[in-house]
Amino acid sequence: MQPMAERRDVEDCLQALLRPAEFKDYGPNGLQVEGARELRHIASGVTASLAFIDAAIAAGADTLLVHHGLFWRGQDGRLTGWLAARVRRLMAADVNLFAYHLPLDAHAELGNNAQLGRRLGLAADARFGDQDLGFIGPAQTTLAELVDSAHAQLGRTPLAVPGDGRALRRVAWCTGGAQGYFEAAIAAGADAFLTGEISEPQAHLARETGVAFVACGHHASERFGAPAVAAQVAAQFGLMHTFIDLDNPA
Repeated sequence: MQPMAERRDVEDCLQALLRPAEFKDYGPNGLQVEGARELRHIASGVTASLAFIDAAIAAGADTLLVHHGLFWRGQDGRLTGWLAARVRRLMAADVNLFAYHLPLDAHAELGNNAQLGRRLGLAADARFGDQDLGFIGPAQTTLAELVDSAHAQLGRTPLAVPGDGRALRRVAWCTGGAQGYFEAAIAAGADAFLTGEISEPQAHLARETGVAFVACGHHASERFGAPAVAAQVAAQFGLMHTFIDLDNPA
């Protein structure tokens, strides 16, 4: 028989590992929808979309662990439309949903930033930006090599604004929608900054400061933290783990 764990024990483990109380976040971290008390199979993914929920249920998961959960600041709290459909599906299947946003970005070993850096051959020796979410460290590479590496690891072509063509001795990165961290990365001494998205101002800043900017996709850059955490927790309790990666062009 497949080993099982108590939901409360898994929740306590996640809370101790990711320490959400230390972050000022955009929504609630932790258990967002309560399902089965006995856990046997965790499915991890980036976002608790209806497609992800359906795929996880079809795979036999009783617990979901995601980066982007259901509830965000500014919602009025009514369970209608797309939100009702997602919650209804979870509750009908008696499935738990755990979501960790900034805590999953920030974890020094298992988080989105740490995992992306590892795949790109980058190791942080300092943090920067609001709540120290940004990572920065030494590099011996060119912008073309960094872009090629991101392409190979993430499976999509990054958008790069070259800056002044300088050698890259220090590279900063922060996954997802962290384009607003660009000025902090520049102040921290970066020669290039890599994130998921770019907005209009960043192209001008790259050209005017000489620091390169690389946008490699919000979803693409945040695919590694949730499965890393879920795999560790699953191994600790002897549970099954399935990573479900659904394509998202954003």
